[in-house]
Amino acid sequence: MASEEDVRRICLALPDVTERPSWNQPAWFARTLMARIWEDGVLTVKTAEREALAGTDPATYFWTPHHERSSQLVLVRLDRIDVQELAELLEESYLLAGGRK
Repeated sequence: MASEEDVRRICLALPDVTERPSWNQPAWFARTLMARIWEDGVLTVKTAEREALAGTDPATYFWTPHHERSSQLVLVRLDRIDVQELAELLEESYLLAGGRK
Protein backbone atom coordinates (compact mmCIF):
# COMPACT_ATOMS: atom_id res chain seq x y z
CA MET A 1 0.00 0.00 0.00
CA ALA A 2 1.38 3.41 -1.03
CA SER A 3 0.99 6.66 0.90
CA GLU A 4 1.20 10.39 0.31
CA GLU A 5 4.66 10.32 1.88
CA ASP A 6 5.72 7.72 -0.72
CA VAL A 7 4.42 10.04 -3.44
CA ARG A 8 6.39 12.96 -2.00
CA ARG A 9 9.61 10.94 -1.64
CA ILE A 10 9.44 9.50 -5.16
CA CYS A 11 8.52 12.80 -6.81
CA LEU A 12 11.19 14.85 -5.07
CA ALA A 13 13.86 12.28 -5.98
CA LEU A 14 13.27 13.03 -9.68
CA PRO A 15 15.42 15.77 -11.27
CA ASP A 16 14.08 19.33 -10.98
CA VAL A 17 10.71 18.36 -9.45
CA THR A 18 9.23 20.93 -7.11
CA GLU A 19 6.35 20.69 -4.67
CA ARG A 20 3.77 23.42 -4.22
CA PRO A 21 0.05 23.62 -3.53
CA SER A 22 -2.48 23.27 -6.32
CA TRP A 23 -6.14 23.75 -5.43
CA ASN A 24 -5.09 23.62 -1.76
CA GLN A 25 -3.57 20.16 -2.15
CA PRO A 26 0.07 19.02 -2.37
CA ALA A 27 1.23 18.88 -5.99
CA TRP A 28 4.47 18.08 -7.78
CA PHE A 29 5.70 19.73 -10.96
CA ALA A 30 8.30 18.88 -13.58
CA ARG A 31 7.83 21.49 -16.34
CA THR A 32 4.07 21.12 -15.81
CA LEU A 33 1.92 19.37 -13.22
CA MET A 34 2.92 15.72 -12.87
CA ALA A 35 0.97 14.66 -9.75
CA ARG A 36 -1.46 16.09 -7.25
CA ILE A 37 -3.36 14.79 -4.29
CA TRP A 38 -6.98 14.91 -5.43
CA GLU A 39 -8.45 14.02 -2.05
CA ASP A 40 -7.22 11.97 0.90
CA GLY A 41 -5.78 8.72 -0.42
CA VAL A 42 -6.34 9.60 -4.10
CA LEU A 43 -3.62 10.85 -6.45
CA THR A 44 -3.91 12.41 -9.91
CA VAL A 45 -1.17 11.45 -12.38
CA LYS A 46 -0.57 11.59 -16.12
CA THR A 47 -0.39 8.37 -18.12
CA ALA A 48 -0.71 7.27 -21.71
CA GLU A 49 -2.52 4.16 -20.43
CA ARG A 50 -5.57 5.67 -18.72
CA GLU A 51 -8.17 3.61 -20.58
CA ALA A 52 -6.24 0.37 -20.13
CA LEU A 53 -5.60 0.95 -16.42
CA ALA A 54 -9.20 1.87 -15.62
CA GLY A 55 -10.48 -0.92 -17.86
CA THR A 56 -8.48 -3.63 -16.12
CA ASP A 57 -8.64 -2.31 -12.54
CA PRO A 58 -11.45 0.25 -12.07
CA ALA A 59 -11.33 -0.13 -8.29
CA THR A 60 -7.83 1.40 -8.37
CA TYR A 61 -7.83 3.64 -11.46
CA PHE A 62 -10.66 5.96 -12.44
CA TRP A 63 -11.48 9.56 -13.38
CA THR A 64 -14.21 12.09 -12.83
CA PRO A 65 -15.90 14.43 -15.31
CA HIS A 66 -13.35 17.06 -14.22
CA HIS A 67 -10.59 14.88 -15.71
CA GLU A 68 -12.29 14.46 -19.10
CA ARG A 69 -10.42 17.52 -20.40
CA SER A 70 -7.24 15.47 -20.64
CA SER A 71 -7.08 11.87 -21.76
CA GLN A 72 -3.81 11.55 -19.83
CA LEU A 73 -5.20 12.26 -16.35
CA VAL A 74 -6.13 9.34 -14.13
CA LEU A 75 -6.95 9.08 -10.44
CA VAL A 76 -5.25 6.38 -8.38
CA ARG A 77 -6.39 5.01 -5.02
CA LEU A 78 -3.12 4.84 -3.11
CA ASP A 79 -4.27 2.11 -0.74
CA ARG A 80 -4.71 -0.23 -3.73
CA ILE A 81 -1.22 -0.03 -5.23
CA ASP A 82 2.24 -0.90 -3.98
CA VAL A 83 5.17 1.49 -3.89
CA GLN A 84 6.87 -0.06 -6.95
CA GLU A 85 3.76 0.44 -9.10
CA LEU A 86 3.46 3.99 -7.74
CA ALA A 87 7.07 4.72 -8.70
CA GLU A 88 6.44 3.49 -12.26
CA LEU A 89 3.33 5.67 -12.57
CA LEU A 90 5.15 8.73 -11.26
CA GLU A 91 8.12 8.21 -13.57
CA GLU A 92 5.79 8.06 -16.58
CA SER A 93 3.89 11.11 -15.34
CA TYR A 94 7.19 12.95 -14.85
CA LEU A 95 8.16 12.36 -18.49
CA LEU A 96 4.71 13.36 -19.77
CA ALA A 97 4.93 16.55 -17.67
CA GLY A 98 8.15 17.52 -19.41
CA GLY A 99 10.70 16.09 -17.01
CA ARG A 100 13.97 14.72 -18.31
CA LYS A 101 16.13 11.95 -16.99
